[in-house]
Amino acid sequence: MALVNEHLMKLPDNYLFADIAKKVNSFKVTHPKADIIHLGIGDVTRPIPQACAEAMKAAVDDLTHADTFHGYGPEQGYSFLTDAILKHDYAQRGVSLAANEIFVGDGAKSDTGNIGDILRHDNSIGVTDPIYPAYIDSNVSCGRAGTPDKDNRWSNVVYIPCLAENDFTPELPKQRVDIIYLCYPNNPTGSVLSKSELKKWVNYAIDNDTLILFDAAYEAYIRQPDIPHSIYEIKGARKVAIEFRSFSKTAGFTGVRCGYTVIPQEVTAATLSGKRISLNRLWSKRQNSKFNGASYIAQRGAAAIYTPEGKEQVKEMTGYYMRNAQLMKHWLDSTGLKVSGGENAPYLWVKAPKGFSSWQFFEHLLYNAHVVSTPGIGFGPNGEGYVRLTAFGDRQECEEGMKRICQHL
Repeated sequence: MALVNEHLMKLPDNYLFADIAKKVNSFKVTHPKADIIHLGIGDVTRPIPQACAEAMKAAVDDLTHADTFHGYGPEQGYSFLTDAILKHDYAQRGVSLAANEIFVGDGAKSDTGNIGDILRHDNSIGVTDPIYPAYIDSNVSCGRAGTPDKDNRWSNVVYIPCLAENDFTPELPKQRVDIIYLCYPNNPTGSVLSKSELKKWVNYAIDNDTLILFDAAYEAYIRQPDIPHSIYEIKGARKVAIEFRSFSKTAGFTGVRCGYTVIPQEVTAATLSGKRISLNRLWSKRQNSKFNGASYIAQRGAAAIYTPEGKEQVKEMTGYYMRNAQLMKHWLDSTGLKVSGGENAPYLWVKAPKGFSSWQFFEHLLYNAHVVSTPGIGFGPNGEGYVRLTAFGDRQECEEGMKRICQHL
């Protein structure tokens, strides 16, 4: 008989965003006239840049003619996109990479989950806490996370607290960890790491033979000039880090699906016998055997981001969301709530009033202000007592949501 992957059964049935949707739908049934404002899930609302739309239209037209038709593409991505990535995302920041170190995929979430395919199941992992839940879920599904306790902490996961007392900057773990996930700008806290702080992590990885999985999905929202956009801006990172990038929040591609992963040739991991293996080569094998490449249409759209028109339109889009964040932060600060984020990331991490748990504050905002947030406990144990708000909404809805929150606190 066929046997199931029992590790998948360890994942909770009550997925965070499904629970949120269930509560919101229940509220709608009992309050059918309520005008609900959604500031919880981090999906974008602005249209994709016009330059990208025009490029994708042209790509569709290409597919209708025999002489410009494209079937299966190269698994690592078309050169017109990888060359643009190398030039605009890295070379302009003083980072030198080769074309075969870029792997175009269908989004950062897929690649951060699938990267575990090339790593043994018994590696220990470290995560900042709170954390984007997909990192842990992908390790649970292959057995790498171990088993959960009553507080849903996994036995093979080292939790690295990010607390208000240290501005949500994580401290280095006191023990050695095989794999560490870093997401900066951070989802959900909106915090960033300075070059000196990020250097500490690179040095730790070098000293401890640790692999860093660095999610830079929100780098386009960084506003401070001294904050690194890539971990490869730090000397030595090429030896120990894999970087994930996404066009989802940069250019509104959440429904288009395109992103990329960077694996330098120097990054290696060991076999049980101690032999060092190139993770670039191993990931290439994995992609060749299990992935047929991102669509030609999506990649043409992504390449248009790097044109002069595309750059200006992306700047306008990210600026719109960050203006939302600034306005929301201003309103929330006026209530006396403790709020972080919103300065280099489109997320605001809001401390619940005294006596409220994450879910209680979520319900208070829903029932009284008709505003949907995300309970912080869904991002890990240290998210308890917080909610996350996103700035990806319409400007008027963001402002109206903040007015309602202020009126009801």
